[in-house]
Amino acid sequence: MQSQNRIFDDFVKMMNGVAGTMAGVGREAESSMREKMREWVGGMDFVARDEFDAVKAMAVAARDENDALRKRIEALELAAKPAPAKKPSKAAKPGAKP
Repeated sequence: MQSQNRIFDDFVKMMNGVAGTMAGVGREAESSMREKMREWVGGMDFVARDEFDAVKAMAVAARDENDALRKRIEALELAAKPAPAKKPSKAAKPGAKP
């Protein structure tokens, strides 16, 4: 013998409807939040990763060129220095008394 209780059937149907509605509300809220976050982050002045990598490579190349030029300048400065004059020894001074 199976008794049918319409109150429980109606309650179960109502709860299934509420669960479906809440799931839909959750998906909609998540979608809305994602869109708001995209707008917020998009409005900031963030740089893309590929742009960052390109500028980083340019900085490394400039640093290497700077180091090479520094070494070249140092070599040119060393080559341009006059040789130091020899100091006369004390014994070889003219007019010195023995």
